[in-house]
Amino acid sequence: MTTQNDIDSQICRLHAEICQTMANPKRLQIINILREKEISAGELQRILKIPKANLSQHMAVLKQKGIVVARREGNTVYFRLARPKILKAYDIMREVLFEVIENQQKLLTEARKKDRRS
Repeated sequence: MTTQNDIDSQICRLHAEICQTMANPKRLQIINILREKEISAGELQRILKIPKANLSQHMAVLKQKGIVVARREGNTVYFRLARPKILKAYDIMREVLFEVIENQQKLLTEARKKDRRS
């Protein structure tokens, strides 16, 4: 019998997998680029300035985790975000990052003031 704790553990594991997927700077760039529109693999490669093989690896991971979807038109593959909520997660994490940086700057300013007084 599956307990609530087992279910919670499975959900936390899946949550961690999504977070790991997004814990890559290039993948975050890809998500941010796809914020605006669907874009071809070639255009993504040009913007990111990475080899085709590297882009393919990143896109495979993002597709596998359900973050992006691909559409083929002739020889061209286009990518878009699978869910708009991905952008909400991206934006919230960026806000948290800015708050952390702001707090660190405040601490640095206070530390410098104390050093000057000494």
